[in-house]
Amino acid sequence: MSYTTLVQQVGEVAFTNRIQAAAMKETFANEELGNSTFGQQLMLSPSQSIQLNWPVSIATEQQYAYAVQIGNPNPGGDPAVITDADILAAVQANWPQDPPAGSET
Repeated sequence: MSYTTLVQQVGEVAFTNRIQAAAMKETFANEELGNSTFGQQLMLSPSQSIQLNWPVSIATEQQYAYAVQIGNPNPGGDPAVITDADILAAVQANWPQDPPAGSET
């Protein structure tokens, strides 16, 4: 693991697309997340899912770095390296929470 591979992971289009797919699926299939402020923002602008790239990458950086080390040409797009379940778990764990009711934003 290094910052070099972490930056590579965060910027990889295939990996970013998988994160966006997970976020959008949660927006439409998970009522609680879809009704959140972030879920509503995603419905209007799916590109907002980029906010999840760093936390999801950090959660899965070991798998990614190993795949780079062994020469996998598509580590972020390969579900054998980082599973959809790994991405989903990291997306759900890092979904931005709504501010408490009555608080100023």
